[in-house]
Amino acid sequence: MPKDAAVEEFAGLVRALKARDGRSYEALGRRLSVSASTLHRYCSGATVPEEFAVVGRLALLCGADEEERRALEAAWTEADRARRRAASPVPSPAPVPAAPEPHPEPSAPEPGPAPAPTAPEAPRVRPRRGAPAPLLVAAAVALVVLALAAALLGRPTRTPSAPASTPPGRAAAPLPFTWTIGSELWQGGCGHTYLVDRAPRAVAPPPVAADSGAWAGKHGAVHGGEALVRITLQGRSPSDAVVLQALHVRVVDRAAPLPWNAYRMDNGCGGAVTPRHFAVDLDRPRPLARPVDGLDASGAEVRRIPAVSFPYKVTSSDPEVLLVSARTAGCDCRWYLELEWSAGGRSGTVRITDGGKPFRTSGTKGRPTYLYDSAEGRWITDAESGQTG
Repeated sequence: MPKDAAVEEFAGLVRALKARDGRSYEALGRRLSVSASTLHRYCSGATVPEEFAVVGRLALLCGADEEERRALEAAWTEADRARRRAASPVPSPAPVPAAPEPHPEPSAPEPGPAPAPTAPEAPRVRPRRGAPAPLLVAAAVALVVLALAAALLGRPTRTPSAPASTPPGRAAAPLPFTWTIGSELWQGGCGHTYLVDRAPRAVAPPPVAADSGAWAGKHGAVHGGEALVRITLQGRSPSDAVVLQALHVRVVDRAAPLPWNAYRMDNGCGGAVTPRHFAVDLDRPRPLARPVDGLDASGAEVRRIPAVSFPYKVTSSDPEVLLVSARTAGCDCRWYLELEWSAGGRSGTVRITDGGKPFRTSGTKGRPTYLYDSAEGRWITDAESGQTG
């Protein structure tokens, strides 16, 4: 199936769900914690969501049955593959090594006269140099195995971390809920800043938000000033609820802000809806996840979206989305989250990381900041942008 046909098929299913519900893009976007423009791009096929979770929530809100949800997920999978194929360059074929030239077999020496018997010499003792050959071979094999394992495993994305360790001799019980994360989010789907250790001429144009993870990975980019993390949670049972008790912030390393250039992904981006979220000040000695109200400016007047404090409750039919905004001005901070939960007499804590590694956010104060001028096809400074505007 052509890549654009897969995207169009997925977009058609999303449009059908939105039409069935009857609510506006703004109203549905508020329930999904996305902007109205982002939801419109999903429906038009201009953008494929990076995760299925947001579309799964849309299906639940619009009353889709299990068969429709499976069909929607299958269509999203094909559309996401098409998007990734379009974003990834085709690798050039590896050169074929030339065949080795044949070498003549050495001829056997002609027999000569037998040497005269001599007195036996004393055995010579060679000095030991390095490890014996078998140990060197074993070490080389171990290195090859580790390299193959790293290549096969790669860097996990959007994968939940394992729960706390289980006592020896006892099998780990499965969590009563599932969860995924999104860690390459932008404010309103268009506003974000990355720090990149490259000159402007070596930095590619800003991507669409759905492809931000690949762009950031290619450039070794770090979130500048703010990192947004979305946690989507859903219970395994429709009747047995899981109670989310608290969300904790753990800073594992602090350093001076990175001395890299700052690249803004937008030039004056703003959305009609600011979702409610948890604000984290990484510059505090003990950061807390503080609930903050959202704002809806899509109508004639600005309406407040009340924040909800812990505890939360989730089931298979009632998922929950937690949005965390972690900001810093004075450090290069590495951090992660811990979520406390309880269900059916059990309780525990899950560690929420960026694919097994801490999240990373660095301040941008004093760094050269660049915007992308699409007319000229190059990155320009804030000062240049002011002169042209």
